[in-house]
Amino acid sequence: MGKPFHAVGVVLAAGLGTRVGADGNKAYLPLAGRSMVSWSLEAVTRAPGIARTVLVFRRGEEVLARATVQAELPDTAVEFVEGGDTRHASEFNVLRHLSADIEAGSIDVVLIHDAARPLANPEMFVGALTIAREVGGAIPALTVPDVARAGPAGLESLSGTGRLVRVQTPQAFRAAPLLQAYRAAQASGFEGTDTSSCIERFTTVEVRTFGGEERNLKVTYAGDVAIAERLLTDGDDLPGHTR
Repeated sequence: MGKPFHAVGVVLAAGLGTRVGADGNKAYLPLAGRSMVSWSLEAVTRAPGIARTVLVFRRGEEVLARATVQAELPDTAVEFVEGGDTRHASEFNVLRHLSADIEAGSIDVVLIHDAARPLANPEMFVGALTIAREVGGAIPALTVPDVARAGPAGLESLSGTGRLVRVQTPQAFRAAPLLQAYRAAQASGFEGTDTSSCIERFTTVEVRTFGGEERNLKVTYAGDVAIAERLLTDGDDLPGHTR
């Protein structure tokens, strides 16, 4: 009988809130009675198949992070890891934190989710984990419709030339090659724009996209706060957003 393994869910909350209009970290903006980060953490902890949850906090905000979890999710087991100056650095810090268990084979998948996406549903987490275990990596994506480019003759349609997509989280990757990729990136001085760019550069792991959801919006601008709050409060669908 093989050794048991499990997935770890990571919530990244080490960014700023400049575009949303927040003075500090937008992860702690209030939404429907509690902070945005607690909604995202709860989504991860309630997802079937995730055994451990890690919150990546911004440097200098450990007290805030721990106090928020204690006040809003008091019965939830959360591990805390300090983030870096970039998303890539934050992810590498998490992988260092998990490295012993990854190398021992007890962690098979690492799932990464943004604190700024508080509306992801359980099916997205299940889909990401299932695909990552099957092929190596999984990213939810939405096709961008009606795309054109400005050319010498004016606007030119891009239809028929391949899809343009908007990627979302949660994203999931096999843990061992993910750790390998980030160690290789450190050795070569490479810093990826996202997790998959590092995986694709340093491993042969397949990264497969699956259907994202319009409702799984990222709170980026001030107007997104009101939309997210309404969806969290009453569950009603808004124009352009489906469950």
